[in-house]
Amino acid sequence: MVSLAIVAGFFVLREHWAHALGLAPYALLLACPLLHLFHGHGSHKKHEGHHTGFDKAS
Repeated sequence: MVSLAIVAGFFVLREHWAHALGLAPYALLLACPLLHLFHGHGSHKKHEGHHTGFDKAS
């Protein structure tokens, strides 16, 4: 199923390359907030016991 989607996407992009390049800046702008929303959830739990380098008592 995935290979069929890849082949279909190739032929669609081949026929409509000018339209796809016109939408590329908008795809980049859309990708930025999506990466912020979906990237790195749960990764902060690993750093709970690590020393931050700052002394609490100065």
